[in-house]
Amino acid sequence: METSTTLTGLLQSVAKKFPSRRAISVAGKFDLTHSRLHELVDSAAAHLISAGIKPNDVVALTFPNTIEYVVLFLAVIRVRATAAPLNAAYTSEEFEFYLSDSESKLLLTPSEGNEPAQAAASKLNIPLGSASLIQIEGEQQQTKLKFSINQPESDLISNPVNSVTELINEPPDVALFLHTSGTTSRPKGVPLSQHNLVSSVKNIESVYRLSESDSTVIVLPLFHVHGLIAGLLSSLGAGASVALPSAGRFSASTFWKDMIQYNATWYTAVPTIHQIILDRHLNNPEPVYPKLRFIRSCSASLAPVILGRLEEAFGAPVLEAYAMTEASHLMSSNPLPEDGPHKAGSVGKPVGQEMVILDESGRVMEVEVKGEVCIKGENVTKGYKNNDEANTTGFLFGWFHTGDIGYFDSDGYLYLVGRIKELINRGGEKISPIEVDAVLLTHPEVAQAVAFGVPDQKYGEEIHCAIIPREGSNIDEEEVLIYCKKNLTSFKVPKKVFITDSLPKTATGKILRRLVAEHLVGGKLGI
Repeated sequence: METSTTLTGLLQSVAKKFPSRRAISVAGKFDLTHSRLHELVDSAAAHLISAGIKPNDVVALTFPNTIEYVVLFLAVIRVRATAAPLNAAYTSEEFEFYLSDSESKLLLTPSEGNEPAQAAASKLNIPLGSASLIQIEGEQQQTKLKFSINQPESDLISNPVNSVTELINEPPDVALFLHTSGTTSRPKGVPLSQHNLVSSVKNIESVYRLSESDSTVIVLPLFHVHGLIAGLLSSLGAGASVALPSAGRFSASTFWKDMIQYNATWYTAVPTIHQIILDRHLNNPEPVYPKLRFIRSCSASLAPVILGRLEEAFGAPVLEAYAMTEASHLMSSNPLPEDGPHKAGSVGKPVGQEMVILDESGRVMEVEVKGEVCIKGENVTKGYKNNDEANTTGFLFGWFHTGDIGYFDSDGYLYLVGRIKELINRGGEKISPIEVDAVLLTHPEVAQAVAFGVPDQKYGEEIHCAIIPREGSNIDEEEVLIYCKKNLTSFKVPKKVFITDSLPKTATGKILRRLVAEHLVGGKLGI
């Protein structure tokens, strides 16, 4: 088997090449080398085989960002099964939908369990498993995985260790099953193969020049492609190291301490997390910051003003990227300074795939002309699960359609205008909400902002916006409108401004634009 065609093969070669280098740490608790991580993954894989997990079975996992999750995720794909990570904060009904839609054969949780997930699994007759990693006293590096599955004895397989060594991972094996965030429709199931994942990991490594000397702290949840592929798997695939916060999730108060302790060279986050990190820097600066090669931003549009503030505060280039689940994360990115300029407001150049701008009839658009961003590449899913309609429209003209409107500049840098469904059509004028967001965020008293369209009898749609003021600010609607009139063409000025202290977001911190409109116009945010 050629190691580079599967993610598992790549990680096995890394364990051989860098056996004693640090792979993963839990802040303040313990470190695992690449070879020890590999041993623990094989040990967990043997447990899964003995529990009757076969190739193509789907195994659901619901964990905070813990070492157990990383080991089990890699073990599931090692046995040629499919990992289906789920947000631990889901309700029992949500777990029921995702477990049943993915046809999961087993649910894995931390040893302390997850009641809503377990209730859903028991309703669907899905067996449960749990795991915890324990440090054996007095022996450095001696970590052991405690694993238990409530499985009937008859299903157990003898001598599972030999079975693991006999298993060969193949490029088409479906390794990861995720759902798109269903803000406008029922979530769509996205299967991603070993080959999709390894292609994406290599694209990420190449554009950011990741190597064994890099180190990062995981900021985003690992049940989503941004944290899982860009943060974790690309680091491990490069022989680099990652640290998980001891709380199992991002914490602004420990972030820089962890970054310094583990000699971090970069981190990746969504704009809302960058803003939290910036606000903390303004109100409670650290005595010293690590020397970073770059800071990466992805999953939502980063306003140029925020990019500028980050670069000024932390002395590192901020590289905005563009990604989606169906592309196993990365599609385009701004380059490192040594490879070319990074442009504020642009999501950079395509990385490791073909990308075009198409009109509605499938014609390729010229430079500076807007259309739908479409891609082809080894990292792109072969299609949604059991969803012929979405596959027909999503892969029209032989390209995967992202649903985003954008254009290329003369240097080949991509600029996104917005989601097709989120563009605001005001009396025939198509307005990009991203452009209005960016202007609102340049106001010094605005911490977060989102523009959105609402139905209007006269114009068809009208622009409204919502802002979260900075701490201690008394900014009001009138002041926001005066500012918009100064900085936006008249037809782009919001008709109404909502001032709030919270906005609906996805689990990764992306503001749900369409949901904001529903909540605000329906008066559900209590403003």
